[in-house]
Amino acid sequence: MLIQIERSQSSTVARGGGPVSEQPRRPNFARSLWGGLRNLALRRPLLAVFQVNLRCNSSCGYCNLPLNVGRYEMSREEIRKVFAKLYCNGLRVVFVQGGEPLLRRDLIAILEDLHEIGFHLTVITNGAKLTRPLVTQFDDLEISLSISLDTLDPTTYERIRGADQLDAVLTGLDHLQHYRHPKFLTCIVSEANREEAAEVVAFARQRGFLPVVGAYHWGVGLYGKPDATLMYDRQQARVVFEQLLQEDLLPPGYLRQYAKDNVTWLSGETLAPCDAGGYSIAIDASGNVSPCLSLPPIGNLLESSFSEIVSRFDRQSIQFCSDHSSCNRLDGRVIGSVLRHPIAAWQTSVSW
Repeated sequence: MLIQIERSQSSTVARGGGPVSEQPRRPNFARSLWGGLRNLALRRPLLAVFQVNLRCNSSCGYCNLPLNVGRYEMSREEIRKVFAKLYCNGLRVVFVQGGEPLLRRDLIAILEDLHEIGFHLTVITNGAKLTRPLVTQFDDLEISLSISLDTLDPTTYERIRGADQLDAVLTGLDHLQHYRHPKFLTCIVSEANREEAAEVVAFARQRGFLPVVGAYHWGVGLYGKPDATLMYDRQQARVVFEQLLQEDLLPPGYLRQYAKDNVTWLSGETLAPCDAGGYSIAIDASGNVSPCLSLPPIGNLLESSFSEIVSRFDRQSIQFCSDHSSCNRLDGRVIGSVLRHPIAAWQTSVSW
């Protein structure tokens, strides 16, 4: 992975209405990574997938996450305390998602806190709520953005996402034309859009996005929801990824390797072990921790320490899920895959 290491600077931060004081800005990437090397060596989590809220403005056919059910969402202060402790425990990367994270009114304040602690952040969004001022704030916080876009056809979009939002998403993408940090466009291949994947990838690359293409999966623990209109024949879906690779539509590096992993799984072969509970964990908006979003929570960070919760992970159930499910979630496998394929990682055109 091509990484640009910048010198750490200082910034002025005011808290709680008190006097303004000089505080160090987050550590540069090299220092931050060094702090997580012990976790890497011990196969302890470096990455947290954080559901910052449980509300969503879409109703995707492939999403089975428990949303819009009125469960407790941690306050900004609780999130700051929880993640400050997680940083001390060696975590360094946070994928912030929902629900739809842009529906949380204090999202920018939360991201500012996480940025100040020292985390490298990626916000995963459907893009329908992106505005120019919001994009400017993301840019100032050096945040990577991942936008979900499965199709450029309004009818197909509504069929997959359960909401007529394509125009709003495309407007949001226009705001990212000059975005200075990594920006990804994620396309999930299903029966509804498998013939359009190449078009979405071309659209992404023309606009400076890194295309991420994955396969819809269902019946995976708590995560993948079976939807008859989206289910596909594996061989037909495999052809989609093979064509993307053969026609060099995907850029060199890790994202091509991810497409190869999809070919492997769609061919009926076994993927390398999942990183869930090893290099990555999932945290919901209430503070509940699970090895990944497809597995049930083990404990709550407002009640138990991170080390105590990790010690309770059932490694056999994680391995069983990895061996027997169709799940190939990128965030659950990213660190282990980078370690297994260092050359592909190095070729990935991403700078921090």
